[in-house]
Amino acid sequence: MKMRTTGLIAIAAALTLTAGCARRTQELPPEPPSSTTPEDATQDTGVGTTVVPGSRADFLQNVPSDRVFFALDSYSIDAAARSTLDAQAEWLNRNQNTRVTIEGHADERGTREYNLALGDRRANAARDYLQSRGVAANRMQTISWGKERPAVEGANESAWAQNRRAVTVVPE
Repeated sequence: MKMRTTGLIAIAAALTLTAGCARRTQELPPEPPSSTTPEDATQDTGVGTTVVPGSRADFLQNVPSDRVFFALDSYSIDAAARSTLDAQAEWLNRNQNTRVTIEGHADERGTREYNLALGDRRANAARDYLQSRGVAANRMQTISWGKERPAVEGANESAWAQNRRAVTVVPE
């Protein structure tokens, strides 16, 4: 009887220990909103539709791009990125009540941890540049998606170049 109780306790302990080791799948947050014009960002004026100032549609209509690109393993802001971020800063300074999220991304090469760190550095580089152009730090937040949200699928330099980016997202 004592042997059977000891055996049952050992089995119960083993099951308890292995239950805690079950692999959990990480659930990603929902996809970020698309870059298309949301319906609530336009107003019907009777003559046509007008983009609401300070909306995502207004942002996308008035800046050259919502994204800047980076070289391989880099988070340096180059001349093309400066030009885009200057236009974004100008728009943000005109729309003082608009807050943004700056997303950092990496291509598929490298480990998940490395790419999350690189995406974070890219988002922070874009944020710091915007801040140097007068955008208040409390209006910007950053997030790194690493390689989890590619803009373009593919395992070639063209796809990788488009995935190495920071995207300024204006909420709907």
